[in-house]
Amino acid sequence: MKELSPETRLFIREHQNDDVRSLALQAGKYPAVDMPAAITQIAGIRIAKEKVPSWSNVEGIRYPHHLSMEQCSSELTARYKSELAKGESFVDLTGGFGIDCAFLSRNFRQATYVERQEELCEIAAHNFPLLGLPHISVKNDDGTEFLKRMARADCIFIDPARRNEYGGKIVAIKDCEPDVEELEDLLLEKAGCVMIKLSPMLDLSQALKELRHTHEVHILAVNNECKELLVILRRDASPEVSIHCVNLTPNGEQRFSFTREQEQQCSISYAGQTGSYLFEPNASILKAGAFRLLTSAFPVKKLHPNSHLYTSDSAVSGFPGRSFRITGQCSLNKKEIKSCLGDLRKANITVRNFPASVAELRKRLKLSEGGEDYLFATTLGNEQKVLIRCRK
Repeated sequence: MKELSPETRLFIREHQNDDVRSLALQAGKYPAVDMPAAITQIAGIRIAKEKVPSWSNVEGIRYPHHLSMEQCSSELTARYKSELAKGESFVDLTGGFGIDCAFLSRNFRQATYVERQEELCEIAAHNFPLLGLPHISVKNDDGTEFLKRMARADCIFIDPARRNEYGGKIVAIKDCEPDVEELEDLLLEKAGCVMIKLSPMLDLSQALKELRHTHEVHILAVNNECKELLVILRRDASPEVSIHCVNLTPNGEQRFSFTREQEQQCSISYAGQTGSYLFEPNASILKAGAFRLLTSAFPVKKLHPNSHLYTSDSAVSGFPGRSFRITGQCSLNKKEIKSCLGDLRKANITVRNFPASVAELRKRLKLSEGGEDYLFATTLGNEQKVLIRCRK
């Protein structure tokens, strides 16, 4: 990794809030500045302020090129993962920018970061001491080859590459590199606990079918957007896999845990009509499919088998999702719409089990996006298509 000159470091400090495209056009004005390196660092700082805020204020941290920053975990998900394992020794076989390794390694006496890209290894070796992590050993090596010859560890973390040779995103386990299904037995020979980060788009049932020793699944959403499907393998995994749905926000988190057997065996309550309140499960619940259990765990009823919205006559504390007070409801009849919406000009629209898209509804209802009103277009238990007007 090339050392940054004093002029380049000063330029980065003074221009870290400037537009990088404009800076690139001004390279001729700053002959003493390594402009490509400066732009990479300024862009990295900007992403880090959102993604890894505790790192963005550490003087001297070096950032990789944009793709590595785009693919790395957020601080919120890395901190969550760090709660799941501890012990003497830890190995990250797919180190990348090193965020997961940095946070997970704090719970281990000794840690090893493995990465086949030399530049990322140099960045990691530079950054870890600045972050107070001198116990992490950096290895420039292929993760699969390192796995074959490594000593046994307490925990292994692996985040298979989910992009093909053309840069396109891929989802299936067998298409990722390395193929963790093929490596499953070897991984469990080398560690008692194996933590695998998979695509949030991967079907949960397929993951459980392909990874035979799944002990736990953690579905991680950040600000109600699914980000990670985290699978934990153990040799002595129970047939009943624990599924943990987590929605992380800067202001707190929502957690809901269950097993698929509990979901399948649970009876479900349906609403004959909407009550005073509407509830929308967060993205991690929707991904996991814990739809029946919600009516058992909370005093709510489901609107329709396929709508995934719930209602109650009273407010419900702790529901894992968004809660709304219903202020109106109508069919798609023009007169009813006019009576329900009045002079409403903007609203936040959500479609659940409804034969029209958000864009189509906006056009039909002549509503712009935003405001304090929420419209849910959905289907009730009697198959009636309705618009439900709400406020948070």
